[in-house]
Amino acid sequence: MKYIDEYRDRTQAVAYFSALRKMKHEPWRLLEVCGGQTHTLLKYNILDTLPHNITLVHGPGCPVCVTPLDLIDKAITLSCQENLVLCTFADLLRIPGSESDLQHFKADGRNIQAVLSPLDALHMARCHPDCEIVFLAAGYETTAPATAMAVHLAREQGIANFSILASHTLILPALESVLKNPETKIDGLLAPGHVCTVTGIRDYEILASTYNIPVVITGFEPIDLLQGIVRIVRQLEKQLATVEIQYSRAVRPDGNLLARQLVDEVFEITDREWRGIGTLEKSGLTLRAEFRDHDADIKFKLKSTTITSDGPCIMGAILQGLKKPLECPLFEVNCTPDTPQGAAMVSAEGVCAAYYHYKRRS
Repeated sequence: MKYIDEYRDRTQAVAYFSALRKMKHEPWRLLEVCGGQTHTLLKYNILDTLPHNITLVHGPGCPVCVTPLDLIDKAITLSCQENLVLCTFADLLRIPGSESDLQHFKADGRNIQAVLSPLDALHMARCHPDCEIVFLAAGYETTAPATAMAVHLAREQGIANFSILASHTLILPALESVLKNPETKIDGLLAPGHVCTVTGIRDYEILASTYNIPVVITGFEPIDLLQGIVRIVRQLEKQLATVEIQYSRAVRPDGNLLARQLVDEVFEITDREWRGIGTLEKSGLTLRAEFRDHDADIKFKLKSTTITSDGPCIMGAILQGLKKPLECPLFEVNCTPDTPQGAAMVSAEGVCAAYYHYKRRS
């Protein structure tokens, strides 16, 4: 592993910007997916330093942001039950449901715990067998293996008081929904390195072939992203549409086989509701039948409701690459990190939060 400073080297960055300015001047529109990539592009002023003919479009890269309102409402319902502890990642506590969020209920005394891993929640269940422990699980393919491991161990060890409220999502169907939309007109894709660390690149090879676009799998540092942009533009100049791995220090073509096998053992693919976007076919994971004893939806007979709107928030259009936060009338006026109107302003990886911190109007 190289030192991180090598991926923030100013001399290298200047060289990549210079190389881009010498390339063919077509109006290229590139899609970046990961919220961490979006923050880097804004924090280091890469967007404004790129040649005017290269535009970055922000995709649905933050799994917390697309967690549906219905799931947060279910979690709030669970938190109100006696003798139950709801565990989840800290960045999910402030994501709004239809009327409130988990942080407000935690402040009111509900037993809601922020944990670093679903295995922490499993440990809690093991230590407190007389208390129900529910883990609110959200995330893309990156976090699904840890949830799968927790459920697998719970079943193997007979820990009956552990269950999950799952909203794991798969990034490929969301990418396809953006690429299919003629309004977005995407010419190239900066693919998420952390997801590909698990999944490998096969699905992205199919994506590149189907939509005839170059795909470069990148990391999250400034040099990673600049290298990725240069590689995409070089392919576009040569009219190529192949997959390249820029993030080779972490990504292998086959991904993490053990993690993939574990996820396939515990989960099966299902349709999933995405906040601001709607239902995408085969875009989520649900527990297989043999693990349903650890499914909080079934165990606690939770009722689903269809709530797709965040009111006047245009987060759905932003996550689909149709608009940017500066086009939202709420941005920086009614919608700030202290008074968020949508999930993309709450999450640490949300695109609206990134614009607020690094590219505000004032």
